[in-house]
Amino acid sequence: MTTLSERISQSAFDGSRLRVILLLDLHDGAQNQFLEAYEHMRNQVASIPGHISDQLCQSIENPSQWLITSEWESAPPFLAWVNSEEHVETVQPLHSCVRDTRSLRFSVLRETGAAFENVPEPLKGRLQSAPRLGDGVVRHALTFTVKPGTEDIVAKILADYDSPQARVDENTRLRRTSLFMHGNRVVRAVEVEGDLMAALRHVSRQPEVRAVEEAINPYLEQDRDLADPDSARMFFTRAALPTVHHVKAGRHTAEELERHALFYQAKEGCGMALARLLAGQDEEAAEDIAGPIESSTIFQRDDVVVRLLEVSGPLDAQPAQALGIGGARKAAVFGRLLEGGANGLPTTDPEAARFLSQAEMTLVTDRQAPDS
Repeated sequence: MTTLSERISQSAFDGSRLRVILLLDLHDGAQNQFLEAYEHMRNQVASIPGHISDQLCQSIENPSQWLITSEWESAPPFLAWVNSEEHVETVQPLHSCVRDTRSLRFSVLRETGAAFENVPEPLKGRLQSAPRLGDGVVRHALTFTVKPGTEDIVAKILADYDSPQARVDENTRLRRTSLFMHGNRVVRAVEVEGDLMAALRHVSRQPEVRAVEEAINPYLEQDRDLADPDSARMFFTRAALPTVHHVKAGRHTAEELERHALFYQAKEGCGMALARLLAGQDEEAAEDIAGPIESSTIFQRDDVVVRLLEVSGPLDAQPAQALGIGGARKAAVFGRLLEGGANGLPTTDPEAARFLSQAEMTLVTDRQAPDS
């Protein structure tokens, strides 16, 4: 029997300053090319709203190892930049220089020393208010679209495969993979204990997974060649759908819950604002001791927002809460941010239930590691 746990909350919307760390391992002889690419990238990043500063560091123990750190006013402007096409193009010259990379993102909790004195006065108070409680799980998603008319074929391919080995190494394990479709859009959500990038690399190398990826290639709207590292890298960079918020109430056991996913198409330029609104609603829902939503994970990139829910009982038992539109004022804001929302904004429970059924994604497969 799974025991109840404490409330867990993690968010990109707490307003605290963000420290981004990029670890790089360069190819032999690529140092000068890397420095030229970095200078170009640095000049580009310096003009991005929300960027404060960055540093380039080289290891004193291994000259092929480098570190880029950057500081941002908060997470949203960084996420908007790192998930943009401009960023994809800006970092492209780095790929031929780098053998391996790892990106880490941290909100600033405490700060002392001379560096703190150089921080602009309006930003000095933007520290994380308190440590957050986590559960040791990293959540991430990938999304892509397939050619209209091929949805049933793709769903069958994606459902019919042998699960890869969950254990990656002594510190990393693939915990759960859930795959949903909404029209011709596919969303694959993964949960990993340990190193997310190590788990994704592990999965991508498994023969059964590679066979599935090759099988769906003819049906993708965006062409890719998995045998070409650059093509594969560009595809998965554009497919990344990062987590921007997660909250778990700790009221229900796993046996009581069902998993659902909702798809929201925001108006152009409104994806981050819509994700922030839904995150606030889910934080409030987590306080409702009688509420059916046990956990919510919000993924967002550009104007695509996906909300993964763990729910006790029917999803449409409280349709407005399930949609994340509690209260008339917030529902009005929701309508202004959602593509087409203002024209068909639900104002009654039956309308909300109909709206909910349109937003709900179809579950293709949901696989958990045996010892989860």
